[in-house]
Order: sequence, then structure tokens, then C-alpha cells
Amino acid sequence: MLVSVKEMLQKARAGKYAVPQININNLEWTKSVLATAQELQSPVILGVSEGAGKYMTGFKTVAAMVKAMVEEMGITVPVALHLDHGTYEGCLKCIEAGFSSIMFDGSHYPIDENVEKTRELVKICAEKGLSLEAEVGSIGGEEDGVVGMGEFADPNECKMIADLGVDILAAGIGNIHGKYPANWPGLNFEVLAAVKEKVGDMPLVLHGGTGIPADMIKKAISLGVSKINVNTECQLSFAAATRKYIEEGKDLQGKGYDPRKLLAPGAEAIKETVKEKMELFGSVGKA
Repeated sequence: MLVSVKEMLQKARAGKYAVPQININNLEWTKSVLATAQELQSPVILGVSEGAGKYMTGFKTVAAMVKAMVEEMGITVPVALHLDHGTYEGCLKCIEAGFSSIMFDGSHYPIDENVEKTRELVKICAEKGLSLEAEVGSIGGEEDGVVGMGEFADPNECKMIADLGVDILAAGIGNIHGKYPANWPGLNFEVLAAVKEKVGDMPLVLHGGTGIPADMIKKAISLGVSKINVNTECQLSFAAATRKYIEEGKDLQGKGYDPRKLLAPGAEAIKETVKEKMELFGSVGKA
């Protein structure tokens, strides 16, 4: 049974911790994330970008796999299936496919159009009991071929979007997707505080959680961030573990070429990364 993100994040905000959104890319990924969440008794949000959804043959496939896996693995912690950086059309497809939460990224539209499309989605999500995340001020770096420079959100625009009835708000505060460059100036906490002042109790989201120093993460959580997205870090640890397995020639020993054996070290590496994040974000034992 998938749940919406709304209740999860209200609890997180009150308890001063953040729920991790771990993006999934295939079956191994999903299995590793769910197993870790269950073991650590942490709520978890499975993020799916439009590119990953397409790679996995479509949102219906993803929703069916996740629901079946939750049942077959006996997962009892709260699990949400969330569209990450969705287009308007993508949002409608995920609602139809059975996702429990969606993010509409209208940050590249003029604010009036962002408001109009968000308003329509608020209505549909409310009818179906789904949570809706909106974005103001594009997040920098690259995600599925979309490159942004990491603008700062305008607190007044944040209020305008928040007042439409969205459940969660992603506000750009200098965070970026992917690896952080050496000259990255860090998160802008003044912008975060100004946004918080305008939107009140609305749970805030930090995208691009890979590579942000731990003290900045903790400070962001103390200022109202209750959902942090992680993707690149799992990809890097998966790739490193797979590289090591092949460089050590293990794929040439016995049946080491069996994909179940070949992908096992990477799957374990994802678990380790997810565990580190859950501990850092404070979500362990909060299921």
C-alpha cells in the first residue's frame, strides 16, 4: 500500500528530521532501497524521473513493480512513489498509473503559467488523495538532460505557489543536481529562511542532496526542510562497486557473469549509501 508524501513530511517537519527521496532506476535499485528502509524502520520516498520511467518501459510498469515488491518483501514502513521533475503531461500519466505523489516542475514556465498548471494539478491530486510538490527557482546542474544554473527562489513567488494548495515546495537555494563543483558557494540559508517565513508550515524540499556537507544538511533540516532528494550518490556507489567486481575478474570466476552475481555488489553499495543518508537525515526509526 503506497502512501502520499503529505503526512510523512508533516511528521518529519514536526520531528525535525527529513525523509529521503531515493531515485530508482531499475529492480535492483528499488529492492535495495526498500530493504534498507525496512531494516532501519525509516519512511522512504521512491523518486522516478521521466527518463527513468521511460527506461523502465513506462510509469505503469514502475507502479506495478513497486506495489508488488512492497507486498512480496513484506514492507511495513511508509512508502511513497513519487514522480520527480514531472512535466504536466507526465504528471497526468503518473496519476493514471497509480503513483501516490507527483512533482510538477513548472519552474521553467513564466510564473503565471506555472500557477495555472499547478492549480489544475492541485484539484486533480486533491480528488485522488495524492500529494503534489511544486518547484520555484530552478535547481542547478543536470537532471535527465535538463540543465539549470541553480537560481534562488523568489520568496513571494513561493508564497504564490504555496497558496494554491500544493503539499510540498521545492525552492532553489543554490543547490544543484549531480556532483558539486569545487567552487560551489554553498546553500543560501538567508533565502531558505525568507521562503520559510512566507510559506509558514509548508514542508520544504532540498533537491540535489549528493555532496552537500553534513552540517549544511542539518542546518537546512532545522530551517524546515523535510524531504531531501538523493540520486547521483547511489549511481556513483553502484558504479564503483560494479567496476571493482569486474576489475578483480570476479565475473570470470565460476558463474560470476550471472547478472544476479554481477549486480549484487552494486546493490549492496546502494544499501550502504541509503543507510548513510537515512542516518544523516534523522529518519531512522521514524516509520
